[in-house]
Amino acid sequence: MKRLSALPNRRFLRQPRLSAVAAALVLAGIGVAPPTAHAATVTNPICPTEFALFNPDNGGAIVVPPGFKVAVFKAGLNFPTGIAFKGNSQSFEVYVLESGHGLPSICNEQGSPKVGGTFSPTNPFTPDILVFDQAGNLLRSLAKPTGSGTTQTGGLQAAGPSVDIAFERGLQGGRLFASDSNQATHAAGQNNSSRIVTVDPVTGNVTPFITGLPTGDHPTEQFAFDGRYIYWSQGSTTAQRRLRWRDLACPA
Repeated sequence: MKRLSALPNRRFLRQPRLSAVAAALVLAGIGVAPPTAHAATVTNPICPTEFALFNPDNGGAIVVPPGFKVAVFKAGLNFPTGIAFKGNSQSFEVYVLESGHGLPSICNEQGSPKVGGTFSPTNPFTPDILVFDQAGNLLRSLAKPTGSGTTQTGGLQAAGPSVDIAFERGLQGGRLFASDSNQATHAAGQNNSSRIVTVDPVTGNVTPFITGLPTGDHPTEQFAFDGRYIYWSQGSTTAQRRLRWRDLACPA
């Protein structure tokens, strides 16, 4: 775990960590009628001989304390790895980070022409952030990788994975932080592709905050905020998780 110094005059409140998009319902104390769930056999557009049973349910296996209930907030998300909330129980927005894929393989290569190439806005193997209102309506999509040819000019790193997002002041908002990496370069022996970035919650513009962070084989790269520090978890170099921290300088 790394402790990263933030701007000295900014105060951070601890970000509530909710385990699933459905947790937005717990936050609001309201119910949304879940969509009808249908089991289907789906295939990978890059490797069409690979099949999987896609069977979303209504969250009945999630155990919650007495007085709470679980309902589907949004289904059909694409490899969601992080969630953040802004607002209050009466009016809030839900920010969902879709990683697109995990570690690289020939069947999730984001540059494949079968999915439109790396910078296609509909590429299912590149990350983005979806913003929903409290009723689950999609408001906007943020931070999709942009560029031309093999040169990326904006957005989250296309090769991924992207792991976490969080507002610096929790439900009160402030800057929206995200973590991303380029596991493709890691496989080539370049082990410092991980970044902490800020994402404009309206325009989706991505600004690097700290770059050159270590990239592990099993990226965790989640956030916690305390005082004027950001805590960022570092992925392991083996199957056994390794935690450590140290102070790092960051932009003024």
